[in-house]
Order: sequence, then C-alpha cells, then structure tokens
Amino acid sequence: MKVGCIGLGDIAQKAYLPVLGVQPGVELHLQTRTPATLARVGDSLRLPQRQRHTDLSELLAQNLDAAFVHAATVAHPEIVTRLLEAGVPTFVDKPLAYELADSERLVRLAEERNVSLAVGFNRRYAPGYTQCAEHPRELIVMQKNRIGLPEDVRTMVLDDFIHVVDTLRFLVPGPIDDVTVRARVDGGLVHHVVLQLAGDGFTALGVMNRMSGSAEEILEVSGQDTKRQVVNLAEVIDHKGQPSVRRRGDWVPVARQRGIEQGMLAFLDAARAGKVLSARDALATHELCERVVRAVQERSAGA
Repeated sequence: MKVGCIGLGDIAQKAYLPVLGVQPGVELHLQTRTPATLARVGDSLRLPQRQRHTDLSELLAQNLDAAFVHAATVAHPEIVTRLLEAGVPTFVDKPLAYELADSERLVRLAEERNVSLAVGFNRRYAPGYTQCAEHPRELIVMQKNRIGLPEDVRTMVLDDFIHVVDTLRFLVPGPIDDVTVRARVDGGLVHHVVLQLAGDGFTALGVMNRMSGSAEEILEVSGQDTKRQVVNLAEVIDHKGQPSVRRRGDWVPVARQRGIEQGMLAFLDAARAGKVLSARDALATHELCERVVRAVQERSAGA
C-alpha cells in the first residue's frame, strides 16, 4: 500500500509520521518543497531516495493508495483538489480550508469522484472523549484556552476553535435548534469567544480564551446527578459523590492519547477495504464555524 505524506511540519513529525512509519505493508512516500527538511525526515525514517519527493506531480506519479495532507491550511484547496482528481483517498488536517466555499467545493468534488475525504478531528477518537459519549450529557462544557494569543477571528476559529466546535457537535445528544455566539474583540483581535448550542434537554458551551493565563483543555459532561471531566485529554475524573481519577498509562503514546493514531488507522483501514468515507459531517462543523466567524465579525463591526 503506497501512502503519501504531504507537508513535513511539526504536527506531521510529532504525531503522524511516528505512526505511519511503523505500519506493516505501508510504503511511505514523503513530499515537501523544502529539500533540507525532506532529507532530514527521510533519513530519520530510513527511506530510500525513490520515496522522497519535492514535487506533488512526482508524488502523484507513484500511484498512491492514500494520502495524508499536513501542509499549511492556505495550500489545502489546491493540494486536496489534485489528490481527489487523481482518485487518491485523502486525509487532511483540519480545517479543509479557511473559506467555507472552498470546503464545500472539496466535499462536492470528493462526492463527484467517489473518493474518500477525511478531516483530522482527532478528538472524536481520543479515549477520554469517546468515553464521554457514553455518559449522560444534559450539560456539556468545553474550554480550550491559551496564553497571550489574541488572533484574527477567522484564523483563530478555523485553526483552533474548530476543535471545540466539532467536539460539541460530536457529543450533543440530539439535534441543535439554537446557536448563540459571544466574544470579546479588541483592536481587531479576538480575546475570547463563547459558543452555546442548545436542543431538547441539553445545552453545550464551548469556550476559548486566548488571554487566559493558562494553556489548558477541559471537557465536562454531566447529567442525572453525575459528571465526567477530562483534563488535557489525559486525566478522566468521574464525580458521583467522591471523585475517582483515571490517568493515562505511562507508556501510552501521545498520538494514541489524543486520538490521532486511531483516526489515522481508521482511514487506512477504509482505504484498504475500498470503503469511501464522506466529509459531509466534517463540512457541517465548518459551516458552524463560519456562523461563529460571521457573528463575531458583526459584533465587532457594531461595537
């Protein structure tokens, strides 16, 4: 099975390549326009020169069975388009694109070509979060905070807050019939944003504070007089009277703890089996992110 990895930045090197590099039956091909990075990463994986490429056309000529895209977001539309047009099942880091129209076009293209398109929402596979899907969820609260990092609204929402948006969508126990957005914007930069989703019998709150004084991620689901809390994807605390704490094992790889490994393997299994994966649900997350962006922009313009 020939698998391409396009873009060899920090996330690819830390999370994806350690998994791809040890998969049995996978012939890994790397592609980046930076020769020094290609040489260094290729050497670390002991890949022969024929599996190292600086040009996307050269990579596509290898007749890939699947591809992972970890290039910069601005490059996603062009790269993913070429992969889908070549019939290559494609896994791409979130977001698909910064602009909703580009994301919609890519999903339509995948459907027209009957080719898999998957988006890397790893928290749907993270063990702590999948366990929350089994818990009563009358109230869901997720915080993903940063230190001293106010940012342009579209960049912040599509690059980072999108994880909060998708996790809430993954965990809500029913259809959403109300969406509310609040934010603080100063000098054109977002300091914090709050998203509330509500439906019959549930409320979900997503919070991102880019000036919080702490880099943290906390998820809480509660209902029927019980609560489950997940701290930084590693520690699960169940509250029913006395709290009980479960921590990840000392030898659990970070990629497995964060659900990255499981998402990758599910995609590869589908590619091997010829199963076509749809990105329609991922597109719904992008559509909700666009609502957040526009709501914040309108609030900022009216301030």
